[in-house]
Amino acid sequence: MPQSDPDTPVPMGSARAERSCDPVVPATQGLDAPANGRIVGGEHRFPLRVYFEDTDLSGIVYHANYLRYMERARSDMLVRAGIDQRAHQEAGGGAYAVTALSIRYRAPARLDDALVVVTRLRQIRAASVDIHQQVMLGAQILTEAEVTAALVSPAGRPVRQPRAWIAAFEQVMGEQVMGEQVMGAKQMPSGEKTS
Repeated sequence: MPQSDPDTPVPMGSARAERSCDPVVPATQGLDAPANGRIVGGEHRFPLRVYFEDTDLSGIVYHANYLRYMERARSDMLVRAGIDQRAHQEAGGGAYAVTALSIRYRAPARLDDALVVVTRLRQIRAASVDIHQQVMLGAQILTEAEVTAALVSPAGRPVRQPRAWIAAFEQVMGEQVMGEQVMGAKQMPSGEKTS
């Protein structure tokens, strides 16, 4: 009996597929896992590639897509920090919403560029987080933004972030971020307590 090449695709329903001893791996694990960022040295780094759909007719990234890149990075940062925003939302606790955004475009990204979105916390407050983000091509800053994300209830009102989330931000991102004091359940500069 001829040996099958293990790298040859197996048609679904074939005898070889039915008698395969390979363990079933869910599509979200192993080689099929989506790209993840990582937290290193007080910053979250999220890699991505520029696809044709991201560009305009001139072959450069359309300006609104930088906001999408930054949103993906912020969402991934929450996952890496151990914050389950989806479970919190499904339990009726609300979700983060961008309440302020300032963006500066410095240089364009182009088709097939390998980018990294670098995210750093500036300040943690009771109901919001100030975030600095940069879209980088190697050492070059292409775009940078200051973002405020507030935790809002399903009715759209600001609510306090869970203490565990503040602790996760402090632990993962570090007590000192960008030379500024991270504020959670810590002493405010005015001397008042935040919690």
